[in-house]
Amino acid sequence: MRISARADYAVRAVLELAVRQGNGPVKAEEIAAVQGIPHKFLEGILGDLRRAGIVASRRGGGGGYRLARDAAAVTVADVIRGVDGPIVSVRGERPTGLTYTGTAQPLLPLWIALRANVRRVLEGVTVADLAADTLPEPVRALAAEPGAWENP
Repeated sequence: MRISARADYAVRAVLELAVRQGNGPVKAEEIAAVQGIPHKFLEGILGDLRRAGIVASRRGGGGGYRLARDAAAVTVADVIRGVDGPIVSVRGERPTGLTYTGTAQPLLPLWIALRANVRRVLEGVTVADLAADTLPEPVRALAAEPGAWENP
């Protein structure tokens, strides 16, 4: 599984907005500078997040971006879906839309199980969790497994 640069930047931008919540709108240029994200790329990402209802924007001198809803109501999965669409796809299709025949039949439940596990993690972590640096215990336990940090 791969997390796209677009998804990584989106989560970082939303996290930046969450930690600055209550201080007024944040300019895209500030987010880009602090997070090391190319500004033009970030503008497109913020537009997608606005259309997804995750961020809100205000134009003008005091304008910028803010979260459209409370950080505790936005999951990492919401952010990724907002910029990349379905979290797990196979050849660009959702696993539930696939059919396999013959010896390939066992692949479908494998892809479905993969999607279920990825969803469990990403839907179980909110932007508020990240902003408070308090990942839920099941996620911390997975990250603490001996092989989690090793590349096979």
